[in-house]
Amino acid sequence: MTDSPGAARRPVIDSSVPHSARVWNHWLGGRDNYRVDREVGDRLKEIVPEAVVSARADREFLARSVRHLVEREGIRQFLDVGTGLPTEDNTHEVAQAADPSCRIVYVDNDPLVLVHARALLVGTEEGATDYVHADVHEPEAVLEAALRTLDPGLPTAVVLSSVLNYVIGDDEAAHIVGVLMGAFPSGSHLVVGHPASDVVPERMAELLRVWNEANPHPMRARSRAEIERLFAGLELLAPGVVHAPDWRPDPGTLSPEEPVPHLVGVGRKP
Repeated sequence: MTDSPGAARRPVIDSSVPHSARVWNHWLGGRDNYRVDREVGDRLKEIVPEAVVSARADREFLARSVRHLVEREGIRQFLDVGTGLPTEDNTHEVAQAADPSCRIVYVDNDPLVLVHARALLVGTEEGATDYVHADVHEPEAVLEAALRTLDPGLPTAVVLSSVLNYVIGDDEAAHIVGVLMGAFPSGSHLVVGHPASDVVPERMAELLRVWNEANPHPMRARSRAEIERLFAGLELLAPGVVHAPDWRPDPGTLSPEEPVPHLVGVGRKP
């Protein structure tokens, strides 16, 4: 596993402050979370019950998009930023099941994720699986560490699933996407999942208020148009930016009756 240059000063696990990776782990039925994560997660679930469905739908979308990129687009490298705690159908598991030679670098800034990643995110002998402790807000540092494992000359999928919502400014979000996608050649892809501001907007606004009051790392939602702008300069794959269950569903894909407040999309670098 690989740590960023500042890893020696990495903070210890703080169980007094909720962390998004651990809240999602709670929503997905995992055990790698603390009381504060469960308390905040349950309060958020009361405000927007669809949030739990969104978490599941986002994980299913990630697996479908990774499988598509390996089998249909020829992608063999993945940079998964904001990976969260390991669960079922992690990026390397899906990618290497399709082609064992795939190389995957995970990035997160939660020390608890680091502990579990080192133990659980073990890939095939033919490929490579690595973990970088770094922050999405510092894309240059992310790349510096990731390119020790990934080949910058090969088309790569940059996965930003449920992480750009922690980047408040639109200009900064565009900069992060530009830096990460700029490091890889034509044929690379961008995978984005993002909470939607224009689905159940009043309740989503209340969810964000509660989260931002409880957490030093603020979060925001974006509209469909704002999420589409994250793909500027890229070719959106059909069906475009859609609700998570609607992106190329499989027969077993989650199919809720109401739209989930989570939008996703995949774009190709020309």
